[in-house]
Amino acid sequence: MRTIFSIMTDAVAYGMVLFIISIGLSIMMGLMRVVNLAHGAFAMIGGYLASYAIRDLHVHYSVAILMAVIGTIIVSIPFEILLYRRIYRKSDPLIQVLMTIGITFFIIGIVNFIFGPSLKSIPLPQTLSGPLDIGFRMLPTHRIFVIACGVVTALALWLLIEKTEFGIKLRASVDHSGMADALGIRTEIIYAVTFALAIGLGAFGGVVGAEILPIEPFYALRYMVTFLVVVSVGGAGSILGALSASLLLGLADTTGKYLAPEFGDFFFYLSVIVIVFLFPHGLFGRSHA
Repeated sequence: MRTIFSIMTDAVAYGMVLFIISIGLSIMMGLMRVVNLAHGAFAMIGGYLASYAIRDLHVHYSVAILMAVIGTIIVSIPFEILLYRRIYRKSDPLIQVLMTIGITFFIIGIVNFIFGPSLKSIPLPQTLSGPLDIGFRMLPTHRIFVIACGVVTALALWLLIEKTEFGIKLRASVDHSGMADALGIRTEIIYAVTFALAIGLGAFGGVVGAEILPIEPFYALRYMVTFLVVVSVGGAGSILGALSASLLLGLADTTGKYLAPEFGDFFFYLSVIVIVFLFPHGLFGRSHA
């Protein structure tokens, strides 16, 4: 029973990290039709900025998260204006893949030049570094924090997209961009804000999930396929799909590594194959045929 409880806790925490980071990519792919393979690179920037803020500027963990998210969004602005704005919803997917892979290597080179090619730890505050007593068991406080962040992120995104004026304009811009322009909706501003939101979520996930997905020089390449797989399995643009895929894949991967660590990522990708076979358009995806 103790092993099962540990597996479930670690699996849900890992799944929530995947969700927080991958939902930004899901938004880009599902709503803006951009295959942004550089998404992990922006998550890496967030991790590096948070590590620098805590270790060198000696700010509190919560302040470091805010600085990392805002800093990463600021860094992404030139990329959005000069590059991404040219490929929203209208360029060939191959062009998007090649461009965003190029951005990934560019960011890796710049980040490693500035911060050095070494693993960057993000020290946790005392409140998150110890165990949490829930009465019948002690749980890692940071894991509970990550799970809470994932739940809050999912609810906040759902409210933003489904219940606000911005969400209405975003969905109108996605489904009928020409009509939205004719009605006076500034679609370029909607896309820019959505891009910033996606990048901010990636940076946020990179920071809070650093204990599970360590920030290191080739983070962007190491987890590029993982984030893309989550979006593909869940269905691009679906919050529920990204959440479900993250939790399922997190459970499969964590269980496999607990019980049969010699198999590595075998159970993760076996789960991907099975789910994609059963749901070709993702768990909550839509056919565009």
